Amino acid sequence: MSDKDTKAMMSTEDIPQGKASPNSQDLQRSVFYSIKFFVLCHSLLQLAQLMISGYLKSSISTVEKRFGLSSQTSGLLAAFNEVGNTALIVFVSYFGSRVHRPRLIGYGAVLVALAGLLMSLPHFISEPYRYDRASPVDMPQDFEASLCQSKTLVPDPTPAPSNSSCSSYTETQHLAVVGIMFTAQTLLGMGGVPIQPFGISYIDDFAHNSNSPLYLGILFAVTMMGPGMAYGLGGLMLRLYVDIDRMPEGGISLTSKDPRWVGAWWLGFLISAGAVALAAIPYFFFPREMPKEKHELRFWRKVLTVSDSPVSKGEDSPSEQSLREPLEKQDGLVQIAPDLTVIQFIKVFPRVLLRTLRHPIFLLVVLSQVCMSSMVAGMATFLPKFLERQFSVTASYANLLIGGLTIPSAIIGIVVGGMLVKRLHLGPMRCGALCLLGALFCLLLSLPLFFMGCPTHRIAGITHEPGNLPGLEQFPACRGNCSCPLDDFNPICDPSTHVEYLTPCQAGCTSRVVQEALDKSQVFYANCSCVVGGGPVPAGSCDSACSHLVLPFMFLVSLGAALASLTHTPSFMLILRGVKKEDKTLAVGIQFMLLRVLAWMPSPVIHGSAIDTTCVYWAQSCGRRAVCRYYDHDLLRNRFVGLQFFFKTGSLACFALILAILRQQDKEERTQVTVSIPGLQQQQPLVSGPEKKPEEFRA
Repeated sequence: MSDKDTKAMMSTEDIPQGKASPNSQDLQRSVFYSIKFFVLCHSLLQLAQLMISGYLKSSISTVEKRFGLSSQTSGLLAAFNEVGNTALIVFVSYFGSRVHRPRLIGYGAVLVALAGLLMSLPHFISEPYRYDRASPVDMPQDFEASLCQSKTLVPDPTPAPSNSSCSSYTETQHLAVVGIMFTAQTLLGMGGVPIQPFGISYIDDFAHNSNSPLYLGILFAVTMMGPGMAYGLGGLMLRLYVDIDRMPEGGISLTSKDPRWVGAWWLGFLISAGAVALAAIPYFFFPREMPKEKHELRFWRKVLTVSDSPVSKGEDSPSEQSLREPLEKQDGLVQIAPDLTVIQFIKVFPRVLLRTLRHPIFLLVVLSQVCMSSMVAGMATFLPKFLERQFSVTASYANLLIGGLTIPSAIIGIVVGGMLVKRLHLGPMRCGALCLLGALFCLLLSLPLFFMGCPTHRIAGITHEPGNLPGLEQFPACRGNCSCPLDDFNPICDPSTHVEYLTPCQAGCTSRVVQEALDKSQVFYANCSCVVGGGPVPAGSCDSACSHLVLPFMFLVSLGAALASLTHTPSFMLILRGVKKEDKTLAVGIQFMLLRVLAWMPSPVIHGSAIDTTCVYWAQSCGRRAVCRYYDHDLLRNRFVGLQFFFKTGSLACFALILAILRQQDKEERTQVTVSIPGLQQQQPLVSGPEKKPEEFRA
């Protein structure tokens, strides 16, 4: 029997069990010939893959502090995930089902796991983190090096950093660390290319036609938990000190609230990489093709019977078709032109691409999704850092807020949007109206965010305010006899005036006191000539008086995320019902490619560049600008929220134009119907039965 005949018999549902293949009974005894087991494995793999892909966003500010990166550089680092993904998607779209899909998924997962290990490598090849860079190696960190020392004993610091700490080896090591992280992010994107599209097509090929929507729905639901778990993992790991594997003798005197605190960012990559590696193992045992599932799940049949109409003659019911179509085409480039050669594929691709882009509805929907995805990409990357800086909360707490509030709200929004489209049988016009309302209320909810924030910390020598507050001069006379290192950072706070000093030396402090407690020790500095009464003053930044605003802020952000996600399914259905039937698969593939190129790649860099413009004090490392120590909080809030507002406005404008075009088309169709068949209603529901062909919008 030829392979072609065997494949045809395996895909036939009504053939008795023993006749589909000579070894069908042996196949069914193996768990790797069960599509249900494949769905379970693929759900776990995609969950782990999205967890490792999103973990960098949860620790972006920590990586910046550890390796002296600007927000623009860290945004570019986050975007390189999409560079590797986009570079290979065209090859995946060509090969499609011609390859051993489970095995290729396994190879991709192994590459993702190796990229996660590579991402944690900089921790192991770098020197231990020294939060007090001015202290000598043989002296306890955070001790006498930051205190006021007489100029007669210590020469004046030079304007430029000492060359002794800026050797060519140090700079080479920094470039190597940054290069490793960029390479790891690129490999992370490349490894993720075959996982989702090949998994979806494999499930759809070998699952029962009635069960496929359920399996894909389960896969999508489990996958959506990945980003939330990434932020949750980040919240847990950043509570641990970065050098937990090589703690200095005597421990450290830092707490997670100290601005110099760096959490164990690398540990999350190791855990995520291990999870991906374990999830990849079963894929090397799945067959290239398995017998098609022959039986519909009983409880799923009951659900369909209650909600819609029973399945008849093996055709998809309306509910199945509405659920199945958007999911099975989620990465539509995979299924394009399976019988074309490479040359034919290259020839047909530009022609269909131009034909699709000329369609006004498709173009406007994609532009609206580009705006919405740009907003999401910027917020997902830099919202943890924004919360840390704006409300003076720890990185761990910021991640837990996002993972526990914003991500679940977005998931709920997507589910509610799909339910509204399905249950109300929304037509094109009503889908456009739903998208418009979701974008409008999302925009309105962002207006109060401009006014919810904390004032900029008052830092001696950096911030200048009218009124000549004591201690805010560039070079206070009270510390005139102190020789203070220019590149040191060990902030202390004067609680009486809420003025912050970069180091105890700049406050004129000459002694250090440690108060031991049962669970932790608190550091104080005394004999401070710039502090009223001389102290003692606590180490660390000043407490913020408005940290309580972080919860209302996150409530509005999460509600806006739910409303923005509400537009996901109806806008997707506008694309599926707005292009020609033969172009649907390619249109969805083009949509996801444009979202990557126009939104997910540039948006983190744009947001990072905007954040950098609000910095008021940069740390210097070997003569170059490193991490930002302090931001202007008002500028930071206005520019970060302003960028979000800009992208939301663009999405709203696109949806308004879509609704206007749909109204005009509906008016023209009603006019034609009045002339030909009076009284015939032309508004077609997006959720339609198989006997109704999808109505196309006119270009």
